[in-house]
Amino acid sequence: MKHTLFVAAMAALAASTAFAEYPEKPVTIVVPFAAGGPTDKVARDLAEALRKPMGNATIIIENVGGAGGTLGATKVAKAAPDGYTLLLAHAGISTAPALYRNLQYKTLEDFEYLGMVNEVPMTLVSKPTLPANSYAELVKWLEANKGKVNLAHAGLGSASHLCGLMFQSTTKMEMQTVPYKGTGPAMTDLIGGQVDIMCDQTTNTTGQIESGKIKAFAVTSKARLKTPVLAKLPTLDEAGLKGFNVTIWHAMYAPKGTPKAVLEKVNTALKAALKDADFIKREEALGAVIVSDARVNPVEHKKFVESEINKWAPVIKAAGQYAD
Repeated sequence: MKHTLFVAAMAALAASTAFAEYPEKPVTIVVPFAAGGPTDKVARDLAEALRKPMGNATIIIENVGGAGGTLGATKVAKAAPDGYTLLLAHAGISTAPALYRNLQYKTLEDFEYLGMVNEVPMTLVSKPTLPANSYAELVKWLEANKGKVNLAHAGLGSASHLCGLMFQSTTKMEMQTVPYKGTGPAMTDLIGGQVDIMCDQTTNTTGQIESGKIKAFAVTSKARLKTPVLAKLPTLDEAGLKGFNVTIWHAMYAPKGTPKAVLEKVNTALKAALKDADFIKREEALGAVIVSDARVNPVEHKKFVESEINKWAPVIKAAGQYAD
């Protein structure tokens, strides 16, 4: 018995020593969406803030887009659990179990949870020529055009898709959804008037609103935003959709089985990065809010994701929008 305990202790010590100098080579953060999108921007800004607290590590961003973010997540779930392949995903990781019938990973079982990064409110926006200039006027226009309204989104499982589902579910208004292969093409057609409305992240809409290329009617956060461009917009809650609150959060994950010593190092570095002044400034300029509560810790982060899975499942089931 003593021999067994000694061997186990020595093995634990060896494992701890082996990862004492982590990271000893470049760390890859997989972004499960295309380069240039909102999640990609968060990841690249975060990577800069992580370098110093991770010992001036080289951090590489790898974009693995497709299937609503599930291809990139699958790659990380099946990667070597050594801390050199991490995942930066958004809220879609909690909706994938309901959206995809043949998901290649189990959200609550196949990852080590590292902590949350930020929460990004959404904005309800429209083409520039839509004849409404307030949320109340938008509602009247939507009611007058039932069955003819085109709602754009960036693909199944995207932030704009999820917000659009929740908006339709809450207002009881059915619209013709128009999926695109990414946020860029969807926004291009909204600006050009090929589609009517969209609900998308402030990180993607702020610049277009400021330039007058699209119209904005409301934000989806609990409270009004403080950024110069968005401060005048009401929340959907105060505009009449009581309790409406949709934020697209981002968080970090590692493959299941990653050594505890490595997880602790990454989590410590993440907490330091979330206090980085430059990172905070970049995020706040786009309406994003840095997470500073218990969800930056792995256990609370995982509890939150489980609650989000339970929140979105009935909305997705009611919409009947699934993928294989």
